[in-house]
Amino acid sequence: MSGPAPTLRTGPIVATLAFTGTVAAIMQTLVTPLISELPQLLHTTASNASWVITATLLSAAVFVPISGRLGDLLGKRTMLIASCVPLLVGSVLCALSSSALPMIAGRALQGMGMGLVPLGISLLRDVLPPERLGSAIALVSASMGIGGGLGLPIAAAVADYASWRALFWGTAVLTVVIIGMIRTVVPADAPATARPAGAARRFDFVGAAGLSVGLVCLLLPVSKGADWGWGSTRTLGLFTAAAAVLLLWGRWELRVAAPLVDLRVTARPRVLLTNAASVLVGFGMYAQALIVPQLLQLPKATGYGLGQSMLAMGLWMAPGGLMMMVVSPLGGRLSAARGPKVTLIAGALAIAAGYGLALPLMGSTWGVLVATVVSNGGVGLAYGAMPALIMSAVPLSETASANSVNTLMRSLGTSTSAAVVGVVLSQLTTTLGGHTLPSESGFRTGLVIGCGVALIAAAVAAAIPAPPAPPTTSTAGEAGTTDADRRNPATA
Repeated sequence: MSGPAPTLRTGPIVATLAFTGTVAAIMQTLVTPLISELPQLLHTTASNASWVITATLLSAAVFVPISGRLGDLLGKRTMLIASCVPLLVGSVLCALSSSALPMIAGRALQGMGMGLVPLGISLLRDVLPPERLGSAIALVSASMGIGGGLGLPIAAAVADYASWRALFWGTAVLTVVIIGMIRTVVPADAPATARPAGAARRFDFVGAAGLSVGLVCLLLPVSKGADWGWGSTRTLGLFTAAAAVLLLWGRWELRVAAPLVDLRVTARPRVLLTNAASVLVGFGMYAQALIVPQLLQLPKATGYGLGQSMLAMGLWMAPGGLMMMVVSPLGGRLSAARGPKVTLIAGALAIAAGYGLALPLMGSTWGVLVATVVSNGGVGLAYGAMPALIMSAVPLSETASANSVNTLMRSLGTSTSAAVVGVVLSQLTTTLGGHTLPSESGFRTGLVIGCGVALIAAAVAAAIPAPPAPPTTSTAGEAGTTDADRRNPATA
């Protein structure tokens, strides 16, 4: 950004990007209230209906790194608008669907738009002054958790009191609003001369295809292994294929002049350990999101279930999403004062504390609420700190790509969490009225696992090295870039 950059009104930009991230996150939880009804709504089997969830996961994993790299090459504002297009088309397709295939296709299209958050975070580094960067990153990054926390009660209320199709028509309208806000508020992209030049401007089609195949081969058995059998030929074959494809992909990325993901940058200790902590934080965050709703909705006759309706469950969980909104600016201030590493450690410890509180308090709705608020407060701190750590260690010309990889790491954590917690709850069961339900020991085991993973995340975060001393002419440090670098991204 050249001349006008110092006079930009940054408040509307941050609000627009935070709202964009919140809506994107709501898209992911949109069908949660409908899971049990999808086979009847779509006239299909429960196994086929589960692809409505899986398609979004796979699509997001594939397209988030691609959209990040394209954001670095073509401009972040351009890719923000481009990422909204499949969200809009997918929402309309889902709203019109009466069978499984178009619904799955629509959800896959929605997954293609999940790169909005890492693109938005990266754009902040281009347009915000250093003193505002930390708190803005924290808010936009936490918007994924905020949307997830608020999306469930909103979706449950709409599903209870209106047609389920209204959920998708509503997200279509919100996407149109987002496109208008981005076009109006977000500044135009830097000229092409300020972005990578020459060979560095090439898009790595081979790398994109290799990463896509490898991720699908990895995440598909993680998501469907419980249905297929963890020892089945299909599951083991896909895991083997994932390992082979990703190894070949890594070899290609190290040799190509303009890789989709710069593995040498990714291997820097500061980036590598932050991404490792992101996997663990994603696991810790999602384990709670799987355990608490089931615990709240199980009948009181079990002796440990809390007997809440779907709508009531969503309302009990909503304060957790609001807590992320409250905590994110505080996390930005903590990062500015002590560095994002300290904020990430504090966030992981708060997640662990939330699990610790849930163990003695799980017999009360108020107890579960307290534990959820504490844990989600930790998620808000951690989610805001991770992009700041990443951006302090990568060149300005690679911020979108690096943030997209970090977002992918969180997704790998949530997918692994779903698989592990799913196995625990399916193996430790009890019977009530002829129905097999997760047992109290299953829930407690899941909570202990979540607590342990969060503590490991804090230990990994503690091992993240301090940033190198910033050269006088380049980007470094916890806050981001110098004003000169921001005005001319090519200097990075």
